[in-house]
Amino acid sequence: MSETNNAPQGPKLLSEFSLRGVTLKNRMMVSPMCMYSAKDGFADDFHLVHLGRFALGGAGLVFVEATSVSSDGKITHGCLGLWKDEQIAQLTRIADFLHQSGAKAGIQLSHAGGKGSSQRPWEGLGPLSAADVEARGDAPWPVLSVTDTPLQQGQEGVRALSEADMDRIADDFAQAAKRADRAGFDIIEVHCAHGYLLHAFLSPISNLREDGFGGDLEGRMRFPLDVLQRVRAAWPESKPMSVRISSVDGVDVGWTIEDSVIFARRLAGIGVDIVDCSSGGMVLPREKNLPQRTPGFHLPYAEIIRREADIPVVGVGLIRDARQAEAAIAEGCADLVAVARELLFDPNWADRCALELTGAAGWDLWPEQFGWWLKRRARQQKDLFGPDREEG
Repeated sequence: MSETNNAPQGPKLLSEFSLRGVTLKNRMMVSPMCMYSAKDGFADDFHLVHLGRFALGGAGLVFVEATSVSSDGKITHGCLGLWKDEQIAQLTRIADFLHQSGAKAGIQLSHAGGKGSSQRPWEGLGPLSAADVEARGDAPWPVLSVTDTPLQQGQEGVRALSEADMDRIADDFAQAAKRADRAGFDIIEVHCAHGYLLHAFLSPISNLREDGFGGDLEGRMRFPLDVLQRVRAAWPESKPMSVRISSVDGVDVGWTIEDSVIFARRLAGIGVDIVDCSSGGMVLPREKNLPQRTPGFHLPYAEIIRREADIPVVGVGLIRDARQAEAAIAEGCADLVAVARELLFDPNWADRCALELTGAAGWDLWPEQFGWWLKRRARQQKDLFGPDREEG
């Protein structure tokens, strides 16, 4: 595995990590989190402030949310996009601010597939209909999917991808990767998880095609691997590439951890540098759904893939505190830990981890504009150093 760690004596979570020509200042990554707040795919000040606060809060790598590679590949009307050059400038503002604040900038490229043409979550997340046109002007669009079977009840206009469609979408991914490079991003991630288009090809639950893009594992991997190869070719050699996968579909059903290991080995072979190990995304019977979420519930999958496929991995899944995150890195479960909702609750989570793991020395990692105030308060209140720590 490719990595450097220039602080072997301190907490592993705070050590540097390198992939290709990019070095992260620590092992804490902000997961892509859809905000459904774009207009015509364009980022705006909301996205700048939303993502910028995580960089100010100490994260080493901040990912922009799932960003559609084509206008028909959105989940909702509020999804970000990189399907035209005009969308680059606003994303450049974000990447530049992340860099100025000490973080590396990542972006996740995605195609929704059968989950497209949907309402925003707070509107119901069902398929768009005439009622959405009347209420908000949100018209449905034709959905391209692995088959012509709707994924959602009431969904209309679903069409299975032809080979010409697949060629066009693979090129859309490659062109979006070139735009991401022009926008200044350091690392790119392709979304192959959670029931979206590329995962839908991988999973035997959703991929019921009878041509060369379905059937056995090799057939089901064919289109996703073509997309990934084209992205790798379009993305600079000096910049790393990640792939997010659903490590398993559910309990003893569909895509398995053994499939993920095989897929991860193929990813390493085509130049993918790290695998982001999530799970789920398919509609399953209740008894086949994964057990109720517990802290670090994806980490066992990441550990297996890291060991068996010999590729760096991102560990995710209800990681909420510094000790848990440190253990995931120190015990070899993951090379990076990705956090999402905990950062929405506390954007300074990464810097708080530094305090919890190192005591008062952790204040040196906070932005000086407000770190000095908080350090002063902590000194006065004997707070945030821990019962067995002294101020340095």
